[in-house]
Amino acid sequence: MKLLTAQPNLVDQVRDAILQEIATGALAPGERLVQERIAESLGVSRQPVQQALALLLSQGVLRDAPGRRLIVAPLDADYVRQMYDMRAVIEGLAFAQAARQGADRAARQGPALIEAGRKAVASGQVPRMIAADMKFHAFMHELSGNSLIVPALAPHLTYMQRVMGQVLIRDHKPRDVWEEHDQLLKAVTAGDADRAEALARAHITAAADFMIARLEEARNEPGQT
Repeated sequence: MKLLTAQPNLVDQVRDAILQEIATGALAPGERLVQERIAESLGVSRQPVQQALALLLSQGVLRDAPGRRLIVAPLDADYVRQMYDMRAVIEGLAFAQAARQGADRAARQGPALIEAGRKAVASGQVPRMIAADMKFHAFMHELSGNSLIVPALAPHLTYMQRVMGQVLIRDHKPRDVWEEHDQLLKAVTAGDADRAEALARAHITAAADFMIARLEEARNEPGQT
């Protein structure tokens, strides 16, 4: 982990740094997290680390263990499915509203996000790929004009990033989500709310099927439990 500079959002920085370690497999399921070691590796005090760990615990990424320890929680396929089922409905609403209200802005700013996403995939860097995906969807959430979409998804975004990371680091041929994103963008820029909603729901459902299949494959590999 690299040293972090002190900023007002230091707790969020620490949380993101720990999450990246988990998402990329540097911290494996069942592995213990020690506040002092994390604080030292990031160059921060124990307080922001303690707060960041509490956030990750509340978001299901960490789990309490005997001896007042915190460990990386195993991925729960049932929870992943339920999370994506809920997300499909909310994303459908977001993209439909974006088509109704933000078509012009989507046409101006969307292509750059698609290009950035494809470059992220070409780089093979998992954190970069996750960030590009999240940025595209966050853009559509903003275009929707619905102020409840972001807080509705917020409790699940951390866990979602972890799932994406765990799959991407193992998958040598990931789904071409950016072709799907491009089709979504075209529906939004055309102002076609019905098509945008249908494509968004299908996109998220396909992602759920893909992620869960990969998680099951990993679980069934020799030496995995």
